Amino acid sequence: MNYFDFFVGFFIHRRMGIGLKLVRGMEDWFVLNGAEYSYLATENDNKPSVKLFTDKCGYSKFRTPSILVNPVFAHQLPVSNRVTLIKLPPSDAELLYRRRFSTTEFFPRDIDSVLNNRLNIGTFLAVPRGCCYTQKSWPGSDKFLSDPPESWAVLSVWNSKDVFRLEVRGASRMTKAFAKTTRIVDKLLPFFRLPSIPEVFRPFGLHFLYGLGGEGPRAAKFVNALCAHAHNLAKQGECSVVATEVANLEPLKIGVPHWKSLSCDQDLWCIKRFGEGYSDGSVGDWTKSPPGLSIFVDPREF
Repeated sequence: MNYFDFFVGFFIHRRMGIGLKLVRGMEDWFVLNGAEYSYLATENDNKPSVKLFTDKCGYSKFRTPSILVNPVFAHQLPVSNRVTLIKLPPSDAELLYRRRFSTTEFFPRDIDSVLNNRLNIGTFLAVPRGCCYTQKSWPGSDKFLSDPPESWAVLSVWNSKDVFRLEVRGASRMTKAFAKTTRIVDKLLPFFRLPSIPEVFRPFGLHFLYGLGGEGPRAAKFVNALCAHAHNLAKQGECSVVATEVANLEPLKIGVPHWKSLSCDQDLWCIKRFGEGYSDGSVGDWTKSPPGLSIFVDPREF
C-alpha cells in the first residue's frame, strides 16, 4: 500500500482558488508516482482548511492524534532508580520495531533509513533495574524479545532542531519578562527543580519523540523515565521543548509528561483514496478502517 502525506498552509489569498489548485496539482503528482492514498494534517479548529479538504477535495476526517509538548527546564530531570536505560544499536532497534510494531498504523517500511539517519539521536529501552538486561550485558533484540521482562518500554529521539525552528509571537512584554524570570530562578536554584517557561519567543528548536511502545503493567512508568532522559538530552542539545504525537487511545499516553497549554489535544488527519481500481488487498479500504490504539509517527513527517 502506497501513500503520500503533505502539509499545506494558507496564510494569504484565501478564497481565490489557489489552495484548491495546489492540492489538485500535488494529487496528480501522487497518482503519477503510484500512490493509492493521500493523507494530510491540519488543525481541528481551522475551519477554512477543514472545509477546503473535506468539502472541495474529497478528503474524510480520519484520525485525531494528540500532540504532546513539554518544556525543557534549566535543571536536569531525575530518572527513576528503578529503571535501567539501554541505548540500542540501530540494527537492534530496527529488529525490535519490526517484530513488535510493524502492524501499527503508519509504520514506515524503511524504518532502517529512519534509524540510521543523521538526525536520529538514538533509540532507548527501559527495563526494570536488577533484571538480566543492562547496557554492558545487552544480548541483542532477538534474545530480548524471546525472553522479555514483565514490563518494558522503548522510544526514539529525533533532532528536529537541525531541520526547522519555531517561534511564539504576539506575547506581551510582561509575559516575556515573567518567563525570563522563571528561567533565571530555575538556573540559579536547580536543586529545587522548579518548572520554568522556556525561551519560545525567539526561534527555538525541539527534539521529537517517536516509536513509543512497551508492554507490561509498568510500561507507562517506564515511558515516563524515558521521557525524563529525553528531556535531559534536549537540554544538552539546547532545545526549548520536546514533543511527540500519539493516538488519542494510546495506553502509554499517561506516561508522557506535557504542558496542556503547549499541547494540542486533537490534531486532525484527513485521508483520501485515489480511484476505485485498486485492490482492497489484505487491509481493505483504509479510509473506512476504525482507529487503533496506537500510531507510529514518522519523524520525517512531523
